[in-house]
Formats: sequence, C-alpha cells, structure tokens
Amino acid sequence: MVPDARHGRDALDAFDGTTDALLSGWGRTAPTRATVWAPRRSEDVAARLASFQGRGVVARGLGRSYGDAAQNAGGTVVLATGLDRILELDVQKGQLTAEAGVSLDTLLRVLVPLGWFPMVVPGTRYVTLGGAVASDIHGKFRHGTFSDYVSRLSLVSPSRGAITVGPDEDPDVFWATAGGMGLTGVITEVTMQLQPIETPRMLVDTQRATDVDDCMARMMADDGKYQYSVAWIDCVARGKHLGRSVLTRGNHATLEDLPPTERAAPRVYSPRSIVRAPNWVPGGVLNHASVRAFNELWFRKAPKARHGELQGITPFFFPLDGVTAWNRIYGPRGFLQYQYVVPYGAEHIVRETLERLSKDRCASFLAVLKRFEHGNAGPLSFAMPGWTLALDIAATRPGLVELLDGLDELVVGAGGRVYLTKDSRLRGELVPAMYPELARWRARRDALDPGHLLHSDLDRRLALSGR
Repeated sequence: MVPDARHGRDALDAFDGTTDALLSGWGRTAPTRATVWAPRRSEDVAARLASFQGRGVVARGLGRSYGDAAQNAGGTVVLATGLDRILELDVQKGQLTAEAGVSLDTLLRVLVPLGWFPMVVPGTRYVTLGGAVASDIHGKFRHGTFSDYVSRLSLVSPSRGAITVGPDEDPDVFWATAGGMGLTGVITEVTMQLQPIETPRMLVDTQRATDVDDCMARMMADDGKYQYSVAWIDCVARGKHLGRSVLTRGNHATLEDLPPTERAAPRVYSPRSIVRAPNWVPGGVLNHASVRAFNELWFRKAPKARHGELQGITPFFFPLDGVTAWNRIYGPRGFLQYQYVVPYGAEHIVRETLERLSKDRCASFLAVLKRFEHGNAGPLSFAMPGWTLALDIAATRPGLVELLDGLDELVVGAGGRVYLTKDSRLRGELVPAMYPELARWRARRDALDPGHLLHSDLDRRLALSGR
C-alpha cells in the first residue's frame, strides 16, 4: 500500500505498480484520493496514457508542490519517480539528458564532483526534472528560470503521442509545457545546460537590514556583484523595524578561495539531513509568540556584516533540507505557502503586505524576499522582472482567507501574480488577470489535449484549462 503522502516527504518514490492512495501537497492541507501508477519506462507512458479516462490523469514527482498541483481526486496520478535514469552527460560541454523522474539531489551527487552545477535550483533539492519544468522553477536572483536552460524535452501528449520539442523547434509546445503545471502532457526526458564550478562551496556575504526599505535598497545597489541573493524577512517586527531582514548573497567559490587544507579534495559533496521532524506535532506550536521569539533570535544571531564566509552548497541553497519532513512542524492541519511577484516600481506592495501581516499578528515562520531580473516566454511561467515574496503560514490561522484575499487584490492591482506551484487557495476569477496570456496557453493546451484528458485538482479549482 502506498504511504499516506500527508506524512512528511512523499514516500511514493519507492512504490512500483498501481494502487489507490491519499495524496496531498507539501503543505498537507487538502488531501484527495487517486489511483497511482508508477511506470518504469517512457514507453509505458506512451502506451497507457490514453487509457486513463474518467477523471483524467496528471503526473507527479516528489510531491513538493505546496498545494494541489500534483493531485487528481478520483482520477489517475502518474508517479514519475521511476523514470530515474541519467541518459547522457557531456562532461566537456556540461550538457545533460536525463529522464524526468531524476531528482536534483541525485544530479548534484553526480555533477558536483565532476565540476558542474545546474543553472537554476529552487529551495530544495528534492524535486524532479519533470517537476522543475512543469513549474518552471526559479532560483535566487540571476539566471532566470529552469526552463531557460532546457534545450529539449520529451513528453507524451494525448493528441501527438511521444514528441520531443525545444525552444527553437516547436516553441509553442515547449513554452506551454514550461510552467504548464503538467497539463500539456507527461514529461519523460529533459536535456539541459549546466554551469561549471570549481568547488562545492559558496563565498557568502551576510548583512542585517534595519527594515524592508533598507533591504530592498541594498539589493538594488549591490546585487550585481552576486549570482545569488535572498533576504529573510521578519514579518512580526513593527514600526521603524518593519520588515527588518537578514540579506544573504553569494557566488560559487573558486579553488583559490578555499583554505590550503581543503584544496586536496576540492569537490567532495556528501549532503545529509541533520535532524528529523517528529511524526506528529500538535497544532498551534507556531503561533505569534513562538515565531516572534524565533525571529528575534534569528535576527540577532546574524552578523551585522560578514564578508567572504565559506558555506557549503546545501546550507546555502537548501537550508530546510537539513530537517527531514520539516512540513510536520505546522501540525496536522498543515500550512499554506503564499508567494507572489510584483513588478519593479511596485515596492510599496511588499511594504503594505508586511504592514498587514504585522497589524493582524499573522506569524509567518518563513518569509523570503528575492528579485527576478527577467521572465520568459512561458504563458503560465511565474517569473517576471520584479520582487517576489514568499510566506509560510499555518493553515489554522484565524482570518487567513480574508487576509490573503486582500493581498491578492493588491497583487493584481499592481500587475503581479501568485505562483501556481505554491498555491492552494487562490480564487479562479483572478487567474486571467494575473496571467494575461492564459487564453494563448489554453489554445496550445487544447491542441495537445483536445479531449481534456489531463487534469489536476489545481486545474479544476482554478479552471486553468477553461473547463
């Protein structure tokens, strides 16, 4: 029997076969039951996709979408983690082809010792390549989105079967799939460009910012020196300290940056989890008082200014991966991650967001502010030039729906959008305003899936496909 996906990291990746399972996103807020099928070869997907009628089908990777993007109540979920082979790696050019179920964790263990690193990584290494494309994941500041560095992908669609497309060959299908939330087909293979690195270490600068305006000013002034930039925001602070921050920026360390004792084995990479969250945590642990105490400690322990610190790849890019099943700390009712982006010139929306959170005493245990330099051609891709703020909030927080609905209106009014991969509660009528090319995406999707075989709980809730 497939384990209940609400309990921490999705254990479905060990499953081989077909069975019934209760699935949820990483936020654990809205589990639904589906038939789970785990293919082991891409040919199996092409042979069986059309047979999944009724409530349709959607692909799933490691279950790290926060909401219901990889759920399909009453239908079929294709568990892609069995498609886990690295097919080709050019170690001279840094070009990789792998099946869609390969995780970034697996890739990093192979690539880092060879001196290569993905161009874009998210905040966890437990995502699959197929999920990275379907969500068109983003990183910290530079390099755009994951799909910017994908030169070719293979997918199985209802109307065209198994096809291979790229941004230059068949760009309509490619960009409808990049950020298309799995609704154009089941991705089976990905070919991507990597970046060279000399070491598995990062050269990191850390600064405290007195408030959110100070933080954004520092980012605008100095981010050009770095490949990666991210700020932790204290959402509980008020008054002149509203949005006080810890700004962390870095570049990949070179061999010369390492102390002599580390240069003999410069590319050793062996990440591991430090602790494991308990199997059950009572609700209410993360309340205003506990988050306020944590934020005070976190801000005070950060240096006012520290330059040139060497950090490992894992603590810099994936700090939460050090705690296995960290999503359990929000209790059995789970949590929401609310992430939006607003264009440059709409910085007041970020400040207004923090003012509302502080006024309502709404404690966000994790609040992260980043910048995007540019977007791309994907009609449903999230990234656009501007500021993106991500908030983790316990689902049991009173008045949360009204608070977030109000923030949605601010975001829409500023020409921004909410990240669909993180969403679990957006009102569907706002999607066309947030994603003005939705109609173009629907036309491309309809050509690939005229019978609307591909479905997910997210799709139904937001009427993404128009049905």
